[in-house]
Amino acid sequence: MAKDTQLTEMLAPVVESMGFTFWGLEFAPQGRHSLLRIYIDHADGITVDHCAAVSRQISSVLDVEDPISQEYTLEVSSPGMDRPLFTLEQFTAHAGHIVDLRLRMAFDGRRKFKGLLIGTEQEDVVIRVDDNEYLLPLELIEKANVVPQFKD
Repeated sequence: MAKDTQLTEMLAPVVESMGFTFWGLEFAPQGRHSLLRIYIDHADGITVDHCAAVSRQISSVLDVEDPISQEYTLEVSSPGMDRPLFTLEQFTAHAGHIVDLRLRMAFDGRRKFKGLLIGTEQEDVVIRVDDNEYLLPLELIEKANVVPQFKD
């Protein structure tokens, strides 16, 4: 978690200075196959060219700052329809959507929850699964994604 925070503090201003929204990042250290995935967004959408430009800029910063000691692959991507949620603001903005989330440790005997995102209360995410509402602390959430809803 500390590495994610360090990388976010370093890279978010770079992305924002290029006119994009820094949506979030995932860093998965796995020895020689580590992955750093940066999510960017823009009101007009994201193109492959946008991702390439941001990737070049971020690569330059990472080469100078060298915050990751092992080899890694850098990916820059749009959050997409099944966008990951990282911040309380993102959870609040997506209230009313179905979300799929996984916790770092069990809460009420389970780690996986899929249900209606009600919103947030202080530092907790509120989700309704069946007829139960859960207040899940943001720091316990390992991964959360919006479940795309398709209309007929």
